[in-house]
Amino acid sequence: MISDEPKTLHIAHLGPLGTYAEAVAINYTNFLKEKAEVKTQLCPYPSIAETLYAVDSKETDLAVIPVENSIEGSVRVTMDTLWQLDDLQINLALVMPICHALVSNAKSLETIEKVYSHPQALAQCQKWLNAFLPNAQLIPTKSTTEALGILDQESTTATISSKRAAQIYNLPILASSINDSPENYTRFWIISRVDVDVPDIYPHSSVAKSTHTSLAFSLPANIPGALVKPLEVFSQLGINLSRIESRPTKRSLGEYLFFIDLEADDSQSEIQLALTELSKHTEILKVFGSYNVLQISKSSN
Repeated sequence: MISDEPKTLHIAHLGPLGTYAEAVAINYTNFLKEKAEVKTQLCPYPSIAETLYAVDSKETDLAVIPVENSIEGSVRVTMDTLWQLDDLQINLALVMPICHALVSNAKSLETIEKVYSHPQALAQCQKWLNAFLPNAQLIPTKSTTEALGILDQESTTATISSKRAAQIYNLPILASSINDSPENYTRFWIISRVDVDVPDIYPHSSVAKSTHTSLAFSLPANIPGALVKPLEVFSQLGINLSRIESRPTKRSLGEYLFFIDLEADDSQSEIQLALTELSKHTEILKVFGSYNVLQISKSSN
């Protein structure tokens, strides 16, 4: 007998319980439940790279990964890992407001000797840390929640995490909203393999085209003006770039990859023409897909 039960989508995200990535994944599953008959199961992984590898190896169907923060810029491991894997695509971008809290069992700020958190979170709170915990040792972790489990044993230790995580682990918050800028947002991508049919969260909407396309390329030679020709392609066709960033190829000093976000759908004739022309001036060209961008409310994290 053929079952009518809907398929369960397994969604990888950076764990453990309580991370911002998990909060985004929960929001995404809520979008899915509103628009499509689908079951979901969240699957935490210990690092961002491993969430992408989980999709690539078919352990999960999707991954939720952080891409860019409004204060600290792009998440480098996301860019580097995405470039290494050939069969992944972007389906959606979700933008979450980030509000960090200092979580600790310490009696006061003066007694805190160590602060643990993800490097992005530590950097996003650098001014606050310099002002209130100038002598504390800052220790990077794989996620904002990785070190929460040790707080019960160490009364001179703190972590930077979310209020939601503090509530989940039943831990006290010593200071709230400690990020250096109140306008602190992180953009996440929903990633799948190219051969996976992802439920459309716009099945009854008027949204006909995606608003963004992301791609990356390497150049055939490290010579003056090598980047000019690819960028001229977009300029001549009137295509706006919302982001451009370089990353080292890891092959030779001075060689770079370039990641670009376009404000257009890759089905548009201008984009198709641009990709054809771009391939003439690049060594390797990867198009990660076209997608829409959704905002998550501040109450969600």
